[in-house]
Amino acid sequence: MKKILWEHLFLNIILYIVFAGVPAVWAVDPVVEDLWPGKIPLHNADQTAEKPTLTIYLPEKENNTGAAVVIFPGGGYWNLAMDHEGHQIAGWLNSFGVTGIIVKYRRGTGSEHPVPLTDAQRAIRTVRFRAKNWGIQPDKIGVMGFSAGGHLASTTGTHFDPGQTETNDPVDSMSCRPDFMILVYPVITMDDEFTHSGSKRNLLGENPDPQLVTLMSNEKQITSDTPPTFLILSNSDSAVPAENSVLFYISLRKAGVPAEMHIFENGKHGFGLAFDDPYLSEWPKLCQNWLTAHDFLKK
Repeated sequence: MKKILWEHLFLNIILYIVFAGVPAVWAVDPVVEDLWPGKIPLHNADQTAEKPTLTIYLPEKENNTGAAVVIFPGGGYWNLAMDHEGHQIAGWLNSFGVTGIIVKYRRGTGSEHPVPLTDAQRAIRTVRFRAKNWGIQPDKIGVMGFSAGGHLASTTGTHFDPGQTETNDPVDSMSCRPDFMILVYPVITMDDEFTHSGSKRNLLGENPDPQLVTLMSNEKQITSDTPPTFLILSNSDSAVPAENSVLFYISLRKAGVPAEMHIFENGKHGFGLAFDDPYLSEWPKLCQNWLTAHDFLKK
């Protein structure tokens, strides 16, 4: 616990410096909860990932907008970049009154599809179920994903249900549809031409069924019910080609889904909030402006 405290104090100082003296307001000691307090579904002895959790960062009450973002760090469906695509993101969201909830979802050996999606959907349902207790408006719950976490986030926005009807668990009765999506240099497609091969292999296995490949190519699963989407990426990303986001954007446009996309010319994959780049570090403000334009930050 002491280690967590000092880590987040350090990150708060960094955010204070980067954002020209505007302090990042967050719960210094976030709350960590098991995603599945009881029996974990799709659990087997072959799974290499640790127990899935939620890390909840609540903003100060007087600053709270009622909006929340469920955060999926990247890592190729193998690791998780919990620092710069998790804790730092939650601190940034808290700085303008948004609750940030980081999901440590299962991935890796024994946790292929549909395990990560099952965890992601449960996370959204949990936030919606706990909304009142956490000062969240249930219609202002979005998702944010980076790289492979962006694929998972986009999967929640293209594969969702209004809540399970035959269940004794009140959490499962909640809708798992996000109200908006923020996708940062995301993996989107599973087609070989543009996919991130490691993410595809770790999620779908070595020789996946072509129908599964199509199902998990999220640019092909967009409908008019897909949530409004904000996309950020770099043209020079050599790990996840820009075509992933571009194809997704085109499909959103065809379906009439509100969308905004910013392609920066330069930037290596995994830039996070891009503290050290005066060019890329403009994107968090662009994202905040988009959230404001869609009334998600309206108190």
